[in-house]
Amino acid sequence: MNKKSEQELNIFLEEWKEDNSNNKETFLHFKEYLGKQEGVILDFIARPGVTYSLRAVHADQKEKDLFVMVDVIEDASRWLSICFYGDMITDPEEKGDFVPGGLLGEDAVCFDLEEQDDTLLRYIEARLNEARTNAAP
Repeated sequence: MNKKSEQELNIFLEEWKEDNSNNKETFLHFKEYLGKQEGVILDFIARPGVTYSLRAVHADQKEKDLFVMVDVIEDASRWLSICFYGDMITDPEEKGDFVPGGLLGEDAVCFDLEEQDDTLLRYIEARLNEARTNAAP
């Protein structure tokens, strides 16, 4: 992650007051999980009042700008939306929502987390692994 993005992310995290949803903890889990994957480069894009996006791309990825976007959505309370390009993952248990044009103008599958859900978290981790593998074949 470049210095500017890292600084913006650190400021965002410092200002994020955790609530009972544990979404900050879940966001940090995904950041750490992605950051430990070989060849993965993270970026952070803040759009205050709208979304805060953690984006992951594989260093060898050629066709798309990322393989996953972990968004913190600003609402009455903050919640997470983890989106993948629809052609980069499977969703065998149909836990995600198909969103036409939902990820940088392309069809997406998104998983929304309004509160900590360890079962869904593990399911999303499997999708992260799948997308990372498909990003740089």
